[in-house]
Amino acid sequence: MDVLDLTRLQFAVVTIYHYFFVPLSISLAGIAAGLQIAWLRTKQERFLTLTKLTGKLLIITFAVGVVTGLVQEFQFGMGWSAFARFYGDVFGPTLAIEGMLAFFLEATFLALWYFGWDRLPRPAHLATILVVSAGTLLSAFIILAGNSFMQNPVAYEMDPATGRAHLTSFSDLLLNKVNLAAFPHTVAGAVMVGGALILAIGVWRELDVYPRLGAWLTLIGGGLTALTGDHLGKVITEVQPMKMAAAEALYSTTTGAPFSVFAVGDSFRVDVPYLLSILAKGSPGATVQGIDDLQAQYAAQYGPGSYVPMIPVAFWSFRLMIGVGMFAALIAAVYLWTSRRGHTPHRLLLRWLPLIPLLPTAANSIGWIFTETARQPWLAFGLTRVADGVSPGLTSAEVIASLAGFTVVYGVLAVVWLRLVRHVCSASPAGSEPRPLVSTY
Repeated sequence: MDVLDLTRLQFAVVTIYHYFFVPLSISLAGIAAGLQIAWLRTKQERFLTLTKLTGKLLIITFAVGVVTGLVQEFQFGMGWSAFARFYGDVFGPTLAIEGMLAFFLEATFLALWYFGWDRLPRPAHLATILVVSAGTLLSAFIILAGNSFMQNPVAYEMDPATGRAHLTSFSDLLLNKVNLAAFPHTVAGAVMVGGALILAIGVWRELDVYPRLGAWLTLIGGGLTALTGDHLGKVITEVQPMKMAAAEALYSTTTGAPFSVFAVGDSFRVDVPYLLSILAKGSPGATVQGIDDLQAQYAAQYGPGSYVPMIPVAFWSFRLMIGVGMFAALIAAVYLWTSRRGHTPHRLLLRWLPLIPLLPTAANSIGWIFTETARQPWLAFGLTRVADGVSPGLTSAEVIASLAGFTVVYGVLAVVWLRLVRHVCSASPAGSEPRPLVSTY
């Protein structure tokens, strides 16, 4: 592997690891707020118990997420300084605002919520966790705007003197059509991850309310992920037709294009007629551009070179993303059906349910792998190639050393997070109230 491949691998490792905790922070903040509202309205002690348990999980996850997020932002200076130098005026505001939200807004109000149980009036105390929840959503929206610029560059102009891109409108950057489609899809995926976690914990610790609440969130999040993903797919087809063609390995432009549920080369395929045209453009008779025609178009437009991403990665990551996510939603639906009216699900289902968070987590990660690898060779689509963004003078030894260091640190963080979560969830007998964060009202 050369420096470019190693640097891409390093950024992928750092980003995917960080994203393990982002959806959890988003969903756990909302779940904690919802449970606290339920407790204030009903005065039922079980909702207070679960509010505090969810808050503990949020604090642990938020702390690890902040640490890993810092490393991710440093990557722009460490491995991609040429990209940062060229697009710093566009990316700078999104990274700065996201950093301030994470460190000042979310962290401050999360601390107020943690220490304010006996010190703040109930409405003010509830407001702190609502601010945290809103802050996680706003933080995600702003950072997704930066990624959406890479998918569909907008709101910039080139400075002829410096050759750098300058931001022309921050609002236009935020309202990028890709961002408006990607944000609800990301939040829906986060709901799945958070729901799966509390479903697993609820089944493991036999906690009241938690298992079915988690199952409903996983199922509803799965449905919303499918709906928002359908819209996002159509937007991506509009701005990056090569990505959708790569997702189906569609080499020839086709009207009424089918979608392959499964394929082994050209020898065996299971196709759903017209489905790709529906997914890409919303009509069974729509024409979907093929890889060969797009390659010829891009070569004429951008110059000689290959503009085709890694087809096997795009093809299988797209299907795994969908399949793994649907499987998680199916398991949640089975649990809801078998546990209705107080029935006890089959012991085999209960035995494996604690592992269900792995499914939506994997679906989220695979989705990002598809999103980023199927954009290749572009760093910012149509503007800058990946090879042009690597830090000049960077050596393979430097990348390998830093990647090894990050891997060790992240391994330690993973163990710490798992042990803390396990400790928090098992600190009190099954079905009883976890120890209060500070005290009760």
